[in-house]
Amino acid sequence: MKRVAILISGGGSNMLALLRDMASGGHPCVPVLVASNDPKAGGLAKAAALGIPTAAVDHRPFGRDRAGFEAALLQPILAAEPDILCLAGFMRILTPEFIRRFEGRMLNIHPSLLPKYPGLHTHQRALEAGDAEAGCTVHEVTAELDAGPVLGQARVPILPGDTAESLAARVLVQEHRLYPAVLRRFAEGQTVPLMLA
Repeated sequence: MKRVAILISGGGSNMLALLRDMASGGHPCVPVLVASNDPKAGGLAKAAALGIPTAAVDHRPFGRDRAGFEAALLQPILAAEPDILCLAGFMRILTPEFIRRFEGRMLNIHPSLLPKYPGLHTHQRALEAGDAEAGCTVHEVTAELDAGPVLGQARVPILPGDTAESLAARVLVQEHRLYPAVLRRFAEGQTVPLMLA
């Protein structure tokens, strides 16, 4: 069984999708930690209610000291001895040093069809570009933001009258399908990208 730690910053809807899938029979992974940079993140209580160990390291007291924050965050992560680290709405940019420590075993989900629209405001940018479709991507995390190898994508059509909010809601449904499917495959050594309609 692969040990999985999940990093969140908010309500943790993708985290819940991963946890529910791991709770199903015959899964190659077991969750060992949910950690957040915000002690008030709603996802922490949801994980705890499911019996998953949680940890919170507030990034705010560290100011611009990213290395100090990451050193503190590493303590509960390393104590949990994860084989795979999943970023699920974790809103801090990690340093190359942190990423190197988990290179080849850290995943992230991003709400665009990468390489389109790395970073923030992805849905608004897709609408402004006049794109016909949007979607989400699960990728390996590398030191370059949202640029690691793609492990899976799911697409949704952009509809007439879509707003960033309505598009985000439809993409989120696909995120909850895609991330668990990719984690399962990744844990079994499959890295050929999974493409969901």
